[in-house]
Amino acid sequence: MPGLRLGIDLDGVVADFTKGWMTFYNQEFGTELKVEDSVSWNGLTELTHFKSMGEFWRWASDLDGRSIFWHLDTFPGAVEALHDLASEGHHIAILTTKPEFAVHDTFEWLAKHELPTTEVHILEDKWRVDCDVYLDDSPIVLPRLILHRGDRTVCRFVRPWNSPVDGAIDVEGFADFQQVVSGLA
Repeated sequence: MPGLRLGIDLDGVVADFTKGWMTFYNQEFGTELKVEDSVSWNGLTELTHFKSMGEFWRWASDLDGRSIFWHLDTFPGAVEALHDLASEGHHIAILTTKPEFAVHDTFEWLAKHELPTTEVHILEDKWRVDCDVYLDDSPIVLPRLILHRGDRTVCRFVRPWNSPVDGAIDVEGFADFQQVVSGLA
């Protein structure tokens, strides 16, 4: 049986966006923010001095000559799990939303971390990419995936900034996600 096409989000799923921006913010502004402080989607303005997300993105576009997205670490085990899934014959399609300034850094980040994919989509409407299984953490993207791809398997990567979505399967980590995929394959 051919493998499944897996639509995988990056930030908050494979890449640790919260830890990344907080590390730079703490260094530059002398704060002591912790990852546990981030509990709401786009809640950066509640935790920082930035008055808008636009102001945050201007700051995040040039950190040591690169955007924040180039600097991010991966979550432990994420890349290994994707390699395992690819070795089982599944096709990894990266579905990510990025500001224009981060596009080139995102491609370099993917290469630097050797994600097992030949397919990358940088877009807002992730449902437009036809996959068998989706994995995302966005409280905005998940309902849209259910609405437009309700006949597919949609997995919510459980994070403090998202809530259960009717029709989505909750996964706490990549081990859970791999079990979901194995059950479908």
